Parts: sequence; structure tokens; C-alpha cells
Amino acid sequence: MTDPIRTLTLANGLHLTLRHAPRLKRAAAALRVHAGSHDAPARWPGLAHFLEHLFFLGTARFPLQDGLMRHVQAVGGQVNASTRERTTDFFFEVPVSALGSALERLCQMLAEPDLSVERQRREREVIHAEFIAWSRDDQAQRQFALLQRVSPRHPLSRFHAGNRYSLAVQDPAFQRALLDFHARFYRGSHIHLSLCGPQSLDALEALARPFANLFAEGSAQAQQPPPALLDAPWVEHPATAGCLELLFAHDALPPGAAQALELLLSCLNDSRPGGWLDALRQRGWLRDVHSETLYAFAGQVLWHIRLHLSDDAPPAEVRNLLHGWLASLRQSSVTRLNDEFGRLQQRREQAASALELARRDSADTPFAALDAQALEAFQALLADLPASAHGHWPPPEDEPLLRADLPGARAGLPDDVAISALLPPERGLATLYLHWLIASPLRERFHHVLSQTLRPLLERAHRASLQLDFSREGEHWQLRCAGSPGAVIRTVALALEALRQPSAELLRTPAPSKAPQMPIRALLSALPDRLHGRAAPPQPASLLDQSMLDQLWASAPRQGLAIGFDLTAQAALGAVLRHAPGKPGGRPSAPTRSPGRRWVRHATGGSEHALVLFCPLPSAAEGPGRLLAQALQGPVYQRLRVELQLGYAVFSAFRQIQGQGGLLFGVQSPKASPAQILDHLFTVLNEVVTLDTAAQAALAAQFDEPAMPNAEVAYWAWQTYLATEPTDLSQLQRSILNTTQPLLDELLKSLLDAEHGWLCLANGEAPDERWQ
Repeated sequence: MTDPIRTLTLANGLHLTLRHAPRLKRAAAALRVHAGSHDAPARWPGLAHFLEHLFFLGTARFPLQDGLMRHVQAVGGQVNASTRERTTDFFFEVPVSALGSALERLCQMLAEPDLSVERQRREREVIHAEFIAWSRDDQAQRQFALLQRVSPRHPLSRFHAGNRYSLAVQDPAFQRALLDFHARFYRGSHIHLSLCGPQSLDALEALARPFANLFAEGSAQAQQPPPALLDAPWVEHPATAGCLELLFAHDALPPGAAQALELLLSCLNDSRPGGWLDALRQRGWLRDVHSETLYAFAGQVLWHIRLHLSDDAPPAEVRNLLHGWLASLRQSSVTRLNDEFGRLQQRREQAASALELARRDSADTPFAALDAQALEAFQALLADLPASAHGHWPPPEDEPLLRADLPGARAGLPDDVAISALLPPERGLATLYLHWLIASPLRERFHHVLSQTLRPLLERAHRASLQLDFSREGEHWQLRCAGSPGAVIRTVALALEALRQPSAELLRTPAPSKAPQMPIRALLSALPDRLHGRAAPPQPASLLDQSMLDQLWASAPRQGLAIGFDLTAQAALGAVLRHAPGKPGGRPSAPTRSPGRRWVRHATGGSEHALVLFCPLPSAAEGPGRLLAQALQGPVYQRLRVELQLGYAVFSAFRQIQGQGGLLFGVQSPKASPAQILDHLFTVLNEVVTLDTAAQAALAAQFDEPAMPNAEVAYWAWQTYLATEPTDLSQLQRSILNTTQPLLDELLKSLLDAEHGWLCLANGEAPDERWQ
């Protein structure tokens, strides 16, 4: 059933879209400004991005400590912004009760910002730190190099992120340009605001009108049309180390080109037998694929395909197969393609969060099949692409992952799979977690093989709006699948079959070298292993085969948790899990903790310093621990990110890692060493933390199941199961509400004394002998 939607234009020209979605537990707002980095003066690269940053520094009405970001974080929501070439987006998702207060802060900070020069100088250094990280990030540099293939006359080929030198804060001409950009584009006629939530359309409109009217009136300012993208419709980027990049550019397409490209990419990313990706995999050539839209504006579309190929894959034949598949797509029934796309879009809408729905609405791209105009653009898009008679391309069979009915077989659930009643089946989200303890030193290599085996299914699941992942944390492998019960059961059946018997070719394939990560991400990836005192074992060089995998599975204890399945769905799931690899493992063992401070130096790529500090807490202290983490989040960010400007990667939060809860702090900095970062953290942690009763009540309200996102309920149920501490959400709420100031002080003291152990993971030396 389609959600009721209302669209209207206010007196100031602002376009408003309202969506009533009764199934949602949260509400969201997305505000799109039709101006981006290409609309700023070429003399000042990064001006639009810089302005986006300045908005979040607070205003006279809502200073930083009560601004949008702090307010949304305090109620357990999420908030972000993005500056693209021709648009700038601001968006948040919050509990229903906080929609009005968050929307007021959003609209007020955009309509009446504080653009004082002093705060500009401080924030410019943050932008410069981002620029340094961007310039050292391999993936970012690959994309920048890719964009150099477009015409040098097109603004896509230029630098737009901004840095210390392009943002001439001291120049009066820059200040005039900044104020002019805001005055021209941050007015009603250039804004599309969308609200989405379980509230009625009338209630949403009553919330939106007073804050949307804060924006000034004014006629729309035309965005300058860009020059041609390329001289040819497609360009092959020079192949490097098994990577083939194909860049496609289109000019003068009919309206609806962005939606048409979405359909094309949906077809291209279809991993079912008979398609292009399947043809590459059948030949053993494809290791990974990534395709995305890079740019879409005024009838222009730029998109690319990045292929990671095996060493023996011939790029020319890969390209010929693509051309042959494109030719077959031209001959396919557009009606049939669009009908299936409509079913996919319907599933996406049913699975989407309030934030995803609001963002789609603000971009005028609802989850729907193509209309007549977009279908015309699709035909023009296909006609603009290279095609040849090459290969055999049978039409794909119907996608079983889109079926909602339950499989017919029934059986009882295995004893090692527990049932959680935390998420009622009527919520419509079923989640299965399966967990194996893998003692073999070959676990990392086999995990890579099995991940590659599952990749086509992961792609199909993602396309069908199912969540499927197969992860490794230390000695554990974990399979998770979430979505509608029938689709989850069918997906799990296919996943278990693939895990039991991967292809012989994949078993023989050598493990590739690991791609470099940003230092902070590398530390977070290593944290689960290091938390239990282990380093990743050296990988034996022996060849892998099926018998070795059979032995590994035979000795792997297995546990699982099913959440959101009713009795009938549990029986259908039980029939599938009878064939799960591994051996029954019973309940997981409780996490172990050792007092004292432990410093582990972990080598990372990149030249920047990084530190991750994890402070475990007993399960009984989860409520006060979450409250302490909430109270520290603002001061940590204020001190390290805003005042000291250590870097743009600064975070602090409560986290659960394999059932072990605790406070997690992380910083990546181009200038401060890990020891210096730790000193700054100590300074904040040694300050008095005052209990805020309003924040306390707001935190407790986040763990009320009817208001808590379904995926978060399922994740919390799983972490609680791993922690071996029987509890429920109401107990956690009471624990939060019963926390007093003395109890908070006592918890902070025990944390500072490392009574439950500290793990500091860093890419530098320990500061002194106090660290083990």
C-alpha cells in the first residue's frame, strides 16, 4: 500500500512534501537546496562546502551546545549534510516527539546563520584537515582522477572541496561572495523540504509551515547550464592492477534521466544467472564490481563501472561482453523491465526508514516505476551506449527473494538457535543471526573465500532490500539476514548452501592483498581481535580444498538467535537451519575483562596519527554507561574537534563488541600524536559530569520498543544474547532512569581507574610506563 503524500508550495516559494507512513517509529526531515559547489564562484573553490560547515556552528537563538547536531544526538537521532555539485542536502531522523524542535533548529540555522569571521577562521582549519585526509585517501584520489577524464571546460574536472588557501576568509571579496551565495540560494524558491513520519498529513503540515516560512521570499535564480561532459559517450579509464574503470557520459537526455539511469543500474547490478555479472563470474574473471551515478543535472548524466578483475581476465573481452549485454537489453521488453523495477521499488519503499523516504521525496525521486517521461529517457540512454552482437543473454528467471510467502517445509528450530520476543512479528522485520567460533588459523583465508562465494547473493539481497552480511570479528564468523520473514528464509537457505560448498575455483584462488584503510578505520577493524588479547594469526600458505573446509565446519560451535518470526515462520526457518554448517554450541560464554590499562601499537597505512580507546563496563552498568557516554559526547567533540581542531574524525559513544559493552573514543589527527590525543581525552574525562535529567529521560525513551527502530531492537537483542545477561528493554530503561549523580560519579571514577580494563589501540608509542 502506498503511503499518503501531500505536496504544496508555500507563499515564499518553498516546495513542501509530506508523507504519512503509519508503520514508521521515527520521523525525518530532508531539506534540499538547489545550489551546490558548481554554483559558487570559480574564484573561491569550496565556498558552498564551507558554508554547509558554518551552519552547524550555532546561532544566536540556538548556540552550538543547543544547536541541531547536539539536539539530535541528545534524543538518539542521526543528522548529516552533503554538498554536491548542484545541490546541498541537510537531513535528520529523530523520535516522533522531537521532529518539531529539530526542524526549528534546522530551518533557523539555514535562514539566519552566524557567519562571523572568527568562526570562519576556526572552521577553515577543519576543512583543511578534511582536505589533507582526502588528498591521502586512495579511493578519493581514484575518483578525482576519474573525473579528470571529463572535458576540462566542465566544472566536474576541478577541485571543489576547499582548503586553507582557497577559502580566503580575510579577503573582503570572499566575504561578499559568501553572503551573496547565501542570499541568492538559501531562500524559499530554491528549497524543497520533505517531512516523513507516522503523524497525520495535517500534523506534519502544521509542524512544517511556521519553520519553513523562516526563509525569505524571492524569485528563483537560474543555475548556469554546464558545458558538454565529454566528446565521446564513453571512456575507458586506463586499467591498473586488475582494475578496469568504464566512464559513461550523456548530454541532452530527456527529463527523467536520473530515474532512467537508476533502472539501468538496477539491471546491470542484477547477479542472477544470465546477466553480464554472471557471465564474468562464470569465466572466473570478476572479483568485485561497483557502479554508481557520479553526476546528474540538466539532461547530463555521468556514471561509471569499476571492475576488479582476475589477473587472466582480458579487458577487451570484458568490454565486448558488456556491449553484447547492452544490445540484448535494447531488445528486451521495456514494460517487463519496468514492471520488475516497480516491484523492487515497492519493496524498497516498504523497507525504507523515515530518513530514506524523506531524502527520496526531497530529491523528487520517490520509490516508483518509471513514468512515461522517464521511460523515454531510458530509451535515449540505451541508444547512447555502445552495443554489439556478442554473447548469449537469456532473460533472467523471476527473483525468489521478492516473494513474501513462506516456504512450505516445516521443522522445529535447532536447540542452538534461541528465540527473542523483543521485536513483535507484526513489525514486519525478521532477523536471523548465526554465529560460529572458528579456531582454525585458516579462518581469515576461508572467510575471504566464503565472502566471495556469497557476493552474488549479497548483491541480489541488497537489490531486493534485504540486509545480508557475513562478517568476521576475531575468532568468530557471523551471518546476519533481515527483512520480511519469507524472503529471509529463502535467502538464508541459499546462503547456507553457498557456505557449505564454495566453488573449487574460489578455493584455489590466492587471497588478495588487503586494500589500505584510513588509520582510524584500520584501528576499528583490529579492535575485536585486540580486545581479547589476540593479534590476527599469520596465514598458512597451504592450498585450500573442500575437505579442509568440511573439517573446519565439523569443529565449529554454532549459536543463533531468531528475532521477529511468528510460530509459522519459525517452523519454516527450522526446516532450513537443519542444514546449517557447524555443530551445536549452546549458549555463548560471558565476555572476560581484566583491570588495568593496555596499550597496543597497531601499524596502519597513511601518515596521520590515530587512536581508539575502549573502556569496557559490566553488563549491569549498561544503563549508567550509556548515560555517561551521552554526557561525554558533547564535551569530547567540543574540546577535541571544535576548540583544539585535532582533526575531522573525532567520536565518542557507547558501543557493544561481541556482547561486551563499553565507552569507545576515537580520533584521527594530522598533527597530534596518539599520546597527545590521549592527554586531551584525559582532560575531558577528568572534568565533572553533571546529570541532566531531561537528557536522562530522553535517553530512556530511546529504548522504548514502539519508538525504537526495528533494526536497533534486533541488534540490541543479539548483543544482549552474546553478553549472556538476561534482560529486556524495560530493565535497561529503569537502569537509565534510576541513575543518580553519585552513581554517575562513581562510574566515571571506576572508568578513570580502569577497574574493568582499558584497551588503547594506536599507531604510535605508549605515553609512559603506566600502560602494559
